[in-house]
Amino acid sequence: MIAIEIREPGGPEVLVPVERPQPVPAPGEVLIKVAAAGVNRPDVFQRLGRYPPPPGITDIPGLEVSGTIAEAAADVRALQVGDAVCALVAGGGYAEYCVAPAPQCLPVPRGLDLAAAGAIPEAFFTVWTNVFDRGRLKSGEAILIHGGSSGIGTTAIQLARALGARVFATAGSADKCAACERLGAERCINYRTDDFVEVVKAVTDGRGVDLILDIIGGDYAPRNLDVLAMEGRLVQIATQGGMTTQLNLMTVMQRRLTITGSTLRVRPVAEKGAIAAAVHDRVWPLIESGAVKPVIHATFPLREAAAAHRLMESSAHVGKIVLVI
Repeated sequence: MIAIEIREPGGPEVLVPVERPQPVPAPGEVLIKVAAAGVNRPDVFQRLGRYPPPPGITDIPGLEVSGTIAEAAADVRALQVGDAVCALVAGGGYAEYCVAPAPQCLPVPRGLDLAAAGAIPEAFFTVWTNVFDRGRLKSGEAILIHGGSSGIGTTAIQLARALGARVFATAGSADKCAACERLGAERCINYRTDDFVEVVKAVTDGRGVDLILDIIGGDYAPRNLDVLAMEGRLVQIATQGGMTTQLNLMTVMQRRLTITGSTLRVRPVAEKGAIAAAVHDRVWPLIESGAVKPVIHATFPLREAAAAHRLMESSAHVGKIVLVI
């Protein structure tokens, strides 16, 4: 099969198409003939040598795929050869074939093609487990989503709005802010020109928000605390602005704040399977009704993965970038 290999740590040019053996599903797994694979920021970090795959996982990048099942292990009962699925994987998505644990596979939502389905698992699983499980967002509460124009951000805006929350976001240009507001954000703040703390406090009459979903970290952390309401929650899912910071713990104590966060890739199959089941139960009806959809900025042929990474690193996109086969 053709797969994309990281020749060595470096720029997008190190992503090269190569011949690799077709993987064989282990017990509990299926083999997917890949139609589409989402491109995600962790793929860039893996290419740079900063985010190695977990032990026992292929070095081929790619954390989500869609396609049809080509083979299933003997102990897999719920999925059949020929089923159209999308799946969260720990690696191997940038290839013509990819193995996936059966519990991490979901049927392609009615009304979506395989390219769109390939943009679902990583963002939707991440948003569900962090915003609604860990962050406990409820209808009527307010959320601030940093990186609102990213794949995670466009997903979080739609889901939070669809489930009854008041949504604010940040993005880096007027066009991106407009896109976030079209998706359901009440107000998107251009972080290059405005202070999100001042704006959010102004539009909430000084109350702040109940939940912040943050991909930045670094010097955003103390500002995030400043804009959280009483009993507010900060959920950290990436550290693009830095892994360390200084916080006033008295703020945390006085307002009874919660600071938490998570990663997804290294979690056990049982946990990812539970997230998949919750997403299927709560989110699939929203997708199939048209209330929520994956936002796809661009697609690239598999062999042009390097061009897809250049677009990702330019931050010129709104929503997801997808490789198609």
